[in-house]
Amino acid sequence: MVNEPVLRITDLTRRFGVTTALDAVNLAVQPGTVHGLVGENGAGKTTLIRHVLGLLKARIGTVRVFGRDPVEEPVAVLSRIGYLSEENDLPGWMRVDELIRYTRAFHQGWDDAYAEELRQAFALDPAAKIKGLSKGQKARAGLLVALAHRPDLLVLDEPSSGLDPIVRRDILGAIIRTVAQEGRTVLFSSHLLEEVEQVADHVTMIHHGKVVLSAPLDDIKGSHRCVTMRFAHGRDQPAAIDGVVRWDGAGAEWTALARGTSDELANAASSCGGTIVSEHVPSLDEVFVAYVGRPATSGRDA
Repeated sequence: MVNEPVLRITDLTRRFGVTTALDAVNLAVQPGTVHGLVGENGAGKTTLIRHVLGLLKARIGTVRVFGRDPVEEPVAVLSRIGYLSEENDLPGWMRVDELIRYTRAFHQGWDDAYAEELRQAFALDPAAKIKGLSKGQKARAGLLVALAHRPDLLVLDEPSSGLDPIVRRDILGAIIRTVAQEGRTVLFSSHLLEEVEQVADHVTMIHHGKVVLSAPLDDIKGSHRCVTMRFAHGRDQPAAIDGVVRWDGAGAEWTALARGTSDELANAASSCGGTIVSEHVPSLDEVFVAYVGRPATSGRDA
């Protein structure tokens, strides 16, 4: 089917001893999109990606990549995936050109011209030893070998963590080109929400192994508002308003991140004796903090 997801995860649960790393996770990544997977360190993002790559077998639930089980059919799945992680564990004894030739042997779709284009764009010396490269140069080398076979799915697990802004820009630029110019698919896992917000079409937020929100980025930002309400008299508790995800404030002025339109929230504030004095469309970071941080202390939809 044309619209069949590139990746579909259904009711995936994973436990390590008494720790639940993934808790009934459902996820669908559509072709030709950048799907941002966001969460704090330890939220379960890497465990999920290890299932996608077939490094962990689903014990409860299912994982299908291109409609296949990555554990049962690793060659059919992994040959179509490019992967880059924070660890980026490349063989240090190889030279850059040896790494390229070595990786080329595993991919029928390897594009020599594209690999050379990336090498030059990333300013990688073909004779340089991997162990002698800086962290940023290693990330560029890892991205080169992840992209040069033009994978149908590019999986990035915290690829820019600890890197300088220039290298992060290179990685984000490669993601944008991969999708915009070639119609391929990206699963981009990161705790750097500003980066995800720059490139993602769809965002899934994961917290303590659970999906707390998953929707197109435009829908997330379009359906939430951050509003500051002022009341005639100070309050010990915020108002009971449907749709509020998180309250902050005290006394006569409270700020809410809430689901709803401007008119709906203005009417709700008025019914509680309040007036909206400022409003803005929240950033992805603000939405994330609202959903995974301290919950609303009042409100029927908290």
